[in-house]
Amino acid sequence: MGMISEFKDFIAKGNAMDLAVGVIIGASFGAIVNSLVSDVITPALLNPALKAAQVEDLAGLKTDGGILYGKFLAAVISFLVIAFVIFLLVKGINSMKKKEEAAPAAPAGPSQEELLTQIRDLLKK
Repeated sequence: MGMISEFKDFIAKGNAMDLAVGVIIGASFGAIVNSLVSDVITPALLNPALKAAQVEDLAGLKTDGGILYGKFLAAVISFLVIAFVIFLLVKGINSMKKKEEAAPAAPAGPSQEELLTQIRDLLKK
């Protein structure tokens, strides 16, 4: 019974739940980013003038020994585009956070020295 209660404590602590939520949200966010890259950004970059440079065409490139360097190049290009999109998303989110933090701070009260001076002056009277 001790091991079962210990397991319940582990699950209820929040660390496992936070991790599970992070993994699920991360997978969903990954799907959004992949869709953004493949459905919006890649078609915009590969307009009709650049049809010869499509990434999908790279996948068929290989050496005589059977090394599929085209697939590797396509994966590297895809990674770079996805990483750049994530960078832009994070930068946008961070700039929104900075605007929220820029709200005016509450006026600071008197310093400790000023309070002590006021107390001293009151005691003198």
